[in-house]
Amino acid sequence: MSKETPCIAVCMIDPTTRLCLGCGRTLPEIASWHRLDSAERRTLMARLPQRMADAGLAPPGSQPPSV
Repeated sequence: MSKETPCIAVCMIDPTTRLCLGCGRTLPEIASWHRLDSAERRTLMARLPQRMADAGLAPPGSQPPSV
């Protein structure tokens, strides 16, 4: 079974970029997710890491812990 969602249950919207800090989706994308077919979901999920990087956001767990 393939993973059909980028959600990692860290649901907070960045006020500047309007992207979810956990997955990188916008609120409209999150709201319409259930209507997308598998190919559309995979296409969007493939874009999310670059989208977050372009926005200067790091996915949770990707930053080294503070000392």
